[in-house]
Amino acid sequence: MQQTIDAMNRRKVSDIDCPADAFGHERLVTTVAEFCDRWNTGVRNLTDDAKEISGRLALCVQVYRQTDEAARAHFEGIVQRTTGEDPAAE
Repeated sequence: MQQTIDAMNRRKVSDIDCPADAFGHERLVTTVAEFCDRWNTGVRNLTDDAKEISGRLALCVQVYRQTDEAARAHFEGIVQRTTGEDPAAE
């Protein structure tokens, strides 16, 4: 996901514009420029959303790892106890 975000930050949709004389018609030049501006805004919004999703997924991974480690430590403690009350009975 991060590679896609980085690619979108390096290359803007507006970069596909070409010289106005390549279109051969002023109205077409304006239409293409407006389209590129709107499309660039949409891509920027999608990129921002992808950054948010990426951040939240990274946080989820961190929480899962912490939870997994806590569960491992708890079960390791149960297995290593050789005397006393049965901790699984709690």
